Amino acid sequence: MAHYNYKNLSANLENNGVLSLSLNRPRKMNAFNEELFHELKVCFEQISWDPDVRCVVFSGNGRAFCAGIDLTFLASNTTIEETDIGRKSLILTKFVRALQNSVSAIADCNKPVICVIHGACIGVGIEVVAATDIRYCTSDATFSVREGRMGLAADVGGLQRLPKIVGNDSKIRELAFTARDFRGKEAENLGLVSQVFDDQAGAMAAAMATAQEIAALSPVAMVATKKTLNYSREHSVEEGLDYIATLNGALLQSEDVPIAVAASQTKTKPTFSKL
Repeated sequence: MAHYNYKNLSANLENNGVLSLSLNRPRKMNAFNEELFHELKVCFEQISWDPDVRCVVFSGNGRAFCAGIDLTFLASNTTIEETDIGRKSLILTKFVRALQNSVSAIADCNKPVICVIHGACIGVGIEVVAATDIRYCTSDATFSVREGRMGLAADVGGLQRLPKIVGNDSKIRELAFTARDFRGKEAENLGLVSQVFDDQAGAMAAAMATAQEIAALSPVAMVATKKTLNYSREHSVEEGLDYIATLNGALLQSEDVPIAVAASQTKTKPTFSKL
């Protein structure tokens, strides 16, 4: 696992291709600084093409999933000596786009990502969560689109992804405009998370079990499924149908299809090659 040796992320490859990945700034409640943003992007780009990884379980070390952005980092990057407003705006736009690309690396990753949230999940934390595929949380998890309290609008994907996840425009506007906290049960009722658990251990166990189920399936099928879901979320039904027809025109030729069919007929467990 030397190639997953990061300062602010911890990683461990479990059985059957499940990568356990955690935010690892526990003393800062996993608040995002420049280095963590950079490592997140590099790590998920590596995961995307790592043949040994079939699914990711993503969590946070310490007493919180993520307390948001590191305020020292934010202040140092928004205090700019340039006086010309046009140039200053371009510098800040470049800064925001870099952070957006780091979070989007999760959504763009070829592998399914299961997120386990406990404790605080604030600001950037909930935006990171929105970029994952499946979300579990503890009953005491506390979510907040907190940026409104800091005098700015959420800008790394939350306002774009959360309405599509929840499907209730009014509710997301309420949460974004008030910047209020909400807990695990409300997150489940909103559809933000799939399940709520009593504690982090229970949530992690369930996430690992789900990840093992996913990892046992054809990795080609999982990549195609995630890509199609991502594409279809942004396009019409007809465009989505055309996309998967083209994609499966190639992928139906994979050896995974006859392997899966044979295993189904013989009621045996299929074995698929790495990507």
